[in-house]
Amino acid sequence: MEPGSAIAHVQVGALPYRIMADGAVEILLVTSRGTRQWIIPKGWPIDGLSNAESAAREAYEEAGIVGETDETVVGHFVYEKARKGEDSVSPFSVEVYLMKVDRQLAYWPEASQRSIAWVSLAQAVTMIGNESLAELVARVRFPA
Repeated sequence: MEPGSAIAHVQVGALPYRIMADGAVEILLVTSRGTRQWIIPKGWPIDGLSNAESAAREAYEEAGIVGETDETVVGHFVYEKARKGEDSVSPFSVEVYLMKVDRQLAYWPEASQRSIAWVSLAQAVTMIGNESLAELVARVRFPA
């Protein structure tokens, strides 16, 4: 994205994580539906829900996970894409919220449309194609 370009659209995303028995952090990535790139669950804010609650809803729909979502934004990442029915690309900014995952469901709304993967932070940074998101994941500090 060009420096100084205006952000046309703001979305919300969950950065789902779990703490392993050895204290290591794993995060959950999902594939996007269109390009199949590894990303985090994200989408539009939902009327009547806080942005963190909206991010948690996206995480349920896209990855079948349920957990506790912190109301504090841990960072933003940017990407560009063409919206449905548009020929040109628009810039998007995604507010990211930490989500400590309590459970993974066997079935969820978008299970047939996406792949999911629990990975280490180091693996996530190499898998994520969006440089802005990869940088955010690399610098986030997760609670114990």
